[in-house]
Amino acid sequence: MRQKTHAIEYSNNGGGKRRPGRPRSEQARLSILRTALEVLGKRGFADLSIEEVADRAGVGKATVYRWWPNKAALIADAFASSTVKNLRFPNTGSVDTDMSQQMCQLVKIFRSPRGRIVSAVLAAGQSDKSIITAFRERFLKPRRQEAYATLERGIHRGELRADTDLDLLLDSLYGPIYMRFLIQHDQLTPSFVDHLCELVLGGARPGRKKLSAKRV
Repeated sequence: MRQKTHAIEYSNNGGGKRRPGRPRSEQARLSILRTALEVLGKRGFADLSIEEVADRAGVGKATVYRWWPNKAALIADAFASSTVKNLRFPNTGSVDTDMSQQMCQLVKIFRSPRGRIVSAVLAAGQSDKSIITAFRERFLKPRRQEAYATLERGIHRGELRADTDLDLLLDSLYGPIYMRFLIQHDQLTPSFVDHLCELVLGGARPGRKKLSAKRV
């Protein structure tokens, strides 16, 4: 195992020195993530195996398990890595614009082929809670932390009430997106996002009465 890992991480020139540029171990990790998404698109979550991903990525199975404990964690990270740049929150000076732009990017991803990955993960998670846990911890949680910072900037600028329940506000913003995405009872469009932000963020403006809700 150590020999194979060594072969992935180091080149054979000059006594094991790394080549200029990205380390081989990082190249292998990114190859595994890309391959996992490719295999998922062809096989579906239930039929995806660590063995096939490792074989297609040109690494040993032990190399995959060194970074991910199971395929749920692998797929969650693969999806997160493929979307992280597009889903960063801007800082335009307006909480409405910041949230609307990021939410429109999420809608764009859900409407793309990558949206099928989310559907597959959420569907599989109904019978395997470890999948939902991995998706929540590895994809949703980092985005939510960024969203907290965005909303807190809005509070500091006086755009939102200081006592705003951030969890309730985020659930109210993103819940309808996931509902339309999964139930498909109506379209996911930029205009829908704009109206949603106007409605939800409008209820958190200074001077508006706070709705009672317990933050857990």
